[in-house]
Amino acid sequence: MAVPALALASTPAHATAKVVTGAEQWARDGWTRLRDKRFGVLTNPTGVLVDQTHVVDSMVAAGRRPTAVFGPEHGFRGTAQAGGSEGDYADPRTGVPVYDTYGKDAAQVAALFRKAGVDTVVFDIADVGARFYTYIWSLYTAMRAAAATGAAFLVLDRPNPVGGSAKGPQLDPAFATGVGRKPIVQQHGMTVGELARLFDAEFLPSDGGRLSSLDVVPVKGWRRADLVTGLPWVPPSPNMPTRDTALVYPGTCLFEGTAFSEGRGTTRPFETIGAPDVDWRWAEELNGLGLPGVRFRETYFSPTFGKFVGKTCGGVALHVTDPASFDAIRSAVAMIVTARSLYPALFAWRPDNFIDNLSGSDRLRRMVDAGAGVDEVVGAWEAELTAFRRTRRPYLHYR
Repeated sequence: MAVPALALASTPAHATAKVVTGAEQWARDGWTRLRDKRFGVLTNPTGVLVDQTHVVDSMVAAGRRPTAVFGPEHGFRGTAQAGGSEGDYADPRTGVPVYDTYGKDAAQVAALFRKAGVDTVVFDIADVGARFYTYIWSLYTAMRAAAATGAAFLVLDRPNPVGGSAKGPQLDPAFATGVGRKPIVQQHGMTVGELARLFDAEFLPSDGGRLSSLDVVPVKGWRRADLVTGLPWVPPSPNMPTRDTALVYPGTCLFEGTAFSEGRGTTRPFETIGAPDVDWRWAEELNGLGLPGVRFRETYFSPTFGKFVGKTCGGVALHVTDPASFDAIRSAVAMIVTARSLYPALFAWRPDNFIDNLSGSDRLRRMVDAGAGVDEVVGAWEAELTAFRRTRRPYLHYR
């Protein structure tokens, strides 16, 4: 079937934007540095330019047609819910073949790279800065596959929307899963480009060998403390609708490992947490702790999917009042500790102990069950957090 030519807007009006992504820089150059490359692109709906043109559409319009596109969780065009993907198909707009990488191991992804005949893999996905968000593990698996096939690897970097500070516990390798494959901390505070450098040097040598070539196109105009970039927000997954969601997600995603609803099926997932029979006392207790940068509002909701479909739940809505001082993980630990104390008949862990996969070990679960307080729980990971900050230091690009 003939594919119509793409007519896309250029981006000169944005030439003075404060923050310029790696993709924007190469697009303004007409993607000329991809000339004569047989390249594939691992991307999703977040791979956009400031005028909202997708990078794949921009490449095709510029005459730099990818050999293939590779889709992560939720898919290349982003139609699938959590834990899903789009399968293999020909993209209707461009005709470029799309291959599904979600849930595949490095050998299977390497087979897709060979099938597509790529000599260069381009990665352009906006991450949200949490260890259990699967895109960074799609990155790692693709890097392993590229190392196995000899393909060069290129990361078009983007800002970390929750900033550059590292927080939380480090993954115990005994608890490695698809939501955490390597020992990094829960809120890693790195861009995907910085993580790619760390992965290549720290983890790939023992997982089949380093890449033959790794190139990162850094973001211009971004500093580690910057939470406002001026860039358009494109939901990186169906339940990450706003920047506010991203701010709380490194902490409140822990509620996926509990019997409480994490807000899926509401208009504010991960910002709305609760369960049937939870009442006003939870918000009052949490506000009484004086946690920095956040207030908790008593709320009631009825999820349309996920936990407690069609049931009225009580709980709290998080309102981040000062992103610079807000600590998503400490706040979530406080929420868990107080929920268990106030509602012992309601609060429970998921029977499969998924909380261990999310938190990176069984320590959080065991400490909470033993009655540990917030400071004791958070203090338990300070030594490993300090060690991770030291490990990541050589790979940090931004100040």
